[in-house]
Amino acid sequence: MADPATGSPLIKCTTRHVRLFTARVDNGQLVSDPSQLTLDLDPDNEFLWDASTQGIVQQRFRELVDAYAGADLNDYTLRRIGSELEGKIRELLQAGQLRYNPDCRVLNYSMGLPQAPQSA
Repeated sequence: MADPATGSPLIKCTTRHVRLFTARVDNGQLVSDPSQLTLDLDPDNEFLWDASTQGIVQQRFRELVDAYAGADLNDYTLRRIGSELEGKIRELLQAGQLRYNPDCRVLNYSMGLPQAPQSA
């Protein structure tokens, strides 16, 4: 799919909880940009995020983008980054740092059953 404004192809990767686009946000719209990667985290609001937990995932995203610096932002690269971020979300959930949203449209425990923090 090409962006009508630039003619550049918009590459995207969609996992259950992560959407990645080779685009930048300009006035609330995605504009294709083959040199930039944009993250849409948990678009279905399956989880309850606090600033700290969201920051952990965003930091991992920045680390992955830095690790792939100079590489083509293609389907394969985006899928690898998306899969890594899904793994980080699962890790946070299993550690009790992230919780499912009970008001989510569908509660399917897609990342496994939630874990309660262990009490000492």
